[in-house]
Amino acid sequence: MTQEPLTQEQIRNFVLPAHGNLEVVQQMLAAEPRLLNEKYVEFDETALEAASHVGNRAIAQFLLDQGAPMNIYTAAMLGLQDEVEAFLDESPELVNGKGVHGISLLFHAALSGNVELVEMLAARGNSQSPDQPLLAAAMYGRHAMAKWLLERDADKTATNFRGQTALDIAELREDEALIKLLSS
Repeated sequence: MTQEPLTQEQIRNFVLPAHGNLEVVQQMLAAEPRLLNEKYVEFDETALEAASHVGNRAIAQFLLDQGAPMNIYTAAMLGLQDEVEAFLDESPELVNGKGVHGISLLFHAALSGNVELVEMLAARGNSQSPDQPLLAAAMYGRHAMAKWLLERDADKTATNFRGQTALDIAELREDEALIKLLSS
């Protein structure tokens, strides 16, 4: 007996929670394992890509554990320097690559907080703007990363899709150390 193909609505209903609702992702995948690597066409992303570009480590790790294939952007978001280097050894042009929604590799790496990783990317020729990655660092309180990005002239006035600067994000998080860093 052949199964009906998955609809884009089913895929959408799986990919959207992958941005932030682990419980729903787990339940949906248990009920329909074929969803794991399906791409929601309208957003041009899989569940793993969704979790990765918002820095949701728990969902990304769950999806990887279920068999989703690792990609350079997920590896960067997780701070897995060896894996990122392996991807770059195979495809050096990815050093300035962009993932879903045009989100830079540097942004994904900034989510990790792994300064050694971004230093390696810079040494390999990454020349992506540090502005949006500064917002990523602020989102997760990555102080050393924010300092590294500011040293590379990240624009403190850059805003996210909500119109917030890194300082606005730090203030919302009540992160005094980051507020001080961004205010200087």
